[in-house]
Parts: sequence; C-alpha cells; structure tokens
Amino acid sequence: MFMSKPVIGLGAAILFLAACEPDPNNPQNRTLAGSVTGAAVGGVIGAATGDGSARRTAAGAIIGGTAGALIGQQLDRQAADLRRQLGSNVDIRNTGEELILTLPQDLLFAVDSATLRPDLQSDLRSIATNLVNYPRSDVIVVGHTDNTGAADYNQGLSERRAGSVATVLRSQGVASNRIQTIGRGLTQPVADNSTAEGRRQNRRVEIFIRPHQPA
Repeated sequence: MFMSKPVIGLGAAILFLAACEPDPNNPQNRTLAGSVTGAAVGGVIGAATGDGSARRTAAGAIIGGTAGALIGQQLDRQAADLRRQLGSNVDIRNTGEELILTLPQDLLFAVDSATLRPDLQSDLRSIATNLVNYPRSDVIVVGHTDNTGAADYNQGLSERRAGSVATVLRSQGVASNRIQTIGRGLTQPVADNSTAEGRRQNRRVEIFIRPHQPA
C-alpha cells in the first residue's frame, strides 16, 4: 500500500517519541507516554480504515493521542489513590499504559500455601475498593514462585495463589468479567534464586490494571 510523505512523516515522529524513555516518576511524562501510544494506535487505525490519505491518518493520530492522554491522567490519579490507601510493602509501578502492583508472598501467604492469611488481607480489600472506584479497566492477577521444588508443583502453586487473590477481589465487589488469573510458576524471576533474599523477591503476586480506551 502506497503511503504519502505526510503519513510517513507522522509515523516517524510517533516512533521517535515512543523511543524516548521518560522518567516514570513524572506524571507529565506518563501522560506523554499514554499520548504517544494512543497516537500510534490511532494513526494506524486511521490509515487502515480510511482511504489512505494523510488527513485521515493524522485525524486518527490526534484522536488516539487524546485518548492516550486521558488514560495517562486516569492512571496517575488511580496510582495516587492506591499509594494513600496501601502500606509501603506494596510496590506500585505506573508505566503510563498500565499499573503494576507487586505484593510479596510474605504479605499474603504462609510458606508453601495458597490460603490467604486472614490478618493480612486489608491491602487486598483496599485494592478492591480502588478497582471498584475505577471500573473501566481489566485486571490480570499473576502468581510467581521461586525455584525451590519441582517446576510443575510451583506452576500449580502460582495458579492457586493468583486464584485466591482474585477471589478476594471479587468478594469485595470487583466484577468477575474484569479479572483474569495467570500462574507463571518459577519462569519469571526478578531476582537471583541462589540467595534467600532473591527467592523472597521472586515469591510474589502481581496485579496488572489495564484501562479501557475512552469511549
């Protein structure tokens, strides 16, 4: 398919901005990241669904960029609310496109167990309240283990732990059709499994919050 010079120029500009690595702690940069992603998607959609004109592609990029900016702003607000509600043990990362909450195993489970400790569920209830207040998102709960024991056992344990966390979120009012659970077992370590501290960091549950595109 032939693409005009303005379309190529727009694509090059979007790719240049997307290649930048803004400071993730700066809300303005996170909004920019959302805008760039939205513009890229919008531009592609505009080109694919239109007659190939630069005007239609640029319009798609503008609409997509606006939607991306709105998502970035929503994530900033949601992350700020979570930080006020949660303890310091829960790591909250805002990528500009999604939030990633990391909960250490010790915050939720006894060793080798998928049963949530009743005295340590307050953070999950706070997360559920936040998700109810921000309903336009998908929620992916991912369980991880260290490399102690058999891979098959760890896979099952990670799946059961993700399921236990999802059950609490549902019980607190988060719609079931928003939630997906995944077990990664020992396949995605974030630290060195040869040390006790590294294994502790690898035993975790992550909650990904991915906003829907604005209507």
